[in-house]
Amino acid sequence: MTNNALQTNRSHTAKIILAFAAIYVIWGTTYLGIAIAVETMPPFLMTGARFLIAGVLIFVVLRLRGAPMPKRVHWRSAVFIGFFLMFGGTGLVTWSEQQVPSGTAALVVATMPMWIALFDWLIFKGGRPGKRVTFGLVLGLIGLFLLIGPGQILGTSGFSYIYLIILLLAPILWSMGSLYSRDVQQPRDTFMATAMQMLAGGVLLLVAGLLTGEASRLNMAEFSTRSLLAFAYLIFFGSIIAFTAYIWLLKIVPATKVATYTYVNPVIAVFLGWLILSEPITAITIIAVVVILVAVILITMREPKAAPLKEQTNEPAIPTALPARVAAEAPESDCLAL
Repeated sequence: MTNNALQTNRSHTAKIILAFAAIYVIWGTTYLGIAIAVETMPPFLMTGARFLIAGVLIFVVLRLRGAPMPKRVHWRSAVFIGFFLMFGGTGLVTWSEQQVPSGTAALVVATMPMWIALFDWLIFKGGRPGKRVTFGLVLGLIGLFLLIGPGQILGTSGFSYIYLIILLLAPILWSMGSLYSRDVQQPRDTFMATAMQMLAGGVLLLVAGLLTGEASRLNMAEFSTRSLLAFAYLIFFGSIIAFTAYIWLLKIVPATKVATYTYVNPVIAVFLGWLILSEPITAITIIAVVVILVAVILITMREPKAAPLKEQTNEPAIPTALPARVAAEAPESDCLAL
């Protein structure tokens, strides 16, 4: 190998490491960023502005680089997907973090693959889960019960269950939107599709903020410096840099390796919540972390089917990141990027 080739290989490896660091660390810290932002900023209006700004920046850059203008049918799809993903997923998580600890939110969101597998089977007529996935589904429900059972809300006092219910809806709606998005027309460019979903979701979140009276309570003079910094961090790091790294990794690295962010993010979120926001970590918390992560691993890492005897080769089979046809058909943007 020549020196130039060696340097190119090292540079490529370094980019991969940085991209993984982005989706591991940045997406793991967004739960903390959300918790800090909503300390002084209204949740729906803050999230709506976040996605609008990120969506506009990505959209403008893509158009300047020659990306074609999306069609009307693409915008219609973006509205539906933006409702389920940006509003129903990220928006509800943000609203719930007004009371729910960021570590709890991250662990509940980590159950998203469980809901995808369940809804794909029950509603979208996908393949029936095998024994391994079924066990993962049951284990995931047990982990949720341990995490949010009566008197076990991670030691949080004065906890309103309406926030918990809203939080539980977030991964459910995101999963429904992810499955729905497989059957609608979207731009071939994944970045353009994502920018449109951010724009549509951002508008819906702003409308939700107005309908829930957040505008009447909006006082920009009361925004703390750390909330504003968290808001900027969520836009540029959470919505733009980390997501760009995620899409790039999907094009050059097996999906199963990229999907490992699902296991890392909750651990980082729980640790940072404890370290910075003094969110308690109890024995129940640790058990719930282990149970939920094992469940997610069981659901997302299925064993590849063996090739027929006559056609078997020595080439290794490539496992998929999600069960059954979810892995084959789910679009690249179906990750709960907070």
